[in-house]
Amino acid sequence: MTDSQISQLLEQQAIERMMFEYSYYLDMNDPTSMATLFVDDCEVSYAPNFGAVGIEAYKKTLDGIGTFFKGTSHHNSNVVVDFVSETEADVRSIVLAVHRYTKERPDGILYGQYFDRVVKVDGQWKFKRRELRTTMTTDYHVKASNPIGRLE
Repeated sequence: MTDSQISQLLEQQAIERMMFEYSYYLDMNDPTSMATLFVDDCEVSYAPNFGAVGIEAYKKTLDGIGTFFKGTSHHNSNVVVDFVSETEADVRSIVLAVHRYTKERPDGILYGQYFDRVVKVDGQWKFKRRELRTTMTTDYHVKASNPIGRLE
């Protein structure tokens, strides 16, 4: 392997680590740490009319996650990183998320995909854009969703 290929593998691993940290912080009800994974001018779309533009608006979407959920478990896989440059990449991954609600109701399950644009700022990879596209759900609280773009 060339030095360039090794460097790219190390950067890919750092991007994957950042994505896994996002899920960990979410599952641990740590929105403050989650927000550090995003750039100030981030764009987030979890569903139509559910997202944010800019870090302050994103932080507001995180308000109350600890009172809405007793617990969550987010599992990421099939991470594909396509580098645009040394400091920017497009990332696609699969997510399985289980949500236990504080209200008496069945656990909600989401099966989906993340489509991300990540950028390297001051030596750290961060989300510039994060879009959740939903494949299907079971007893999930959000009824609208961004489609995955599956061909018919």
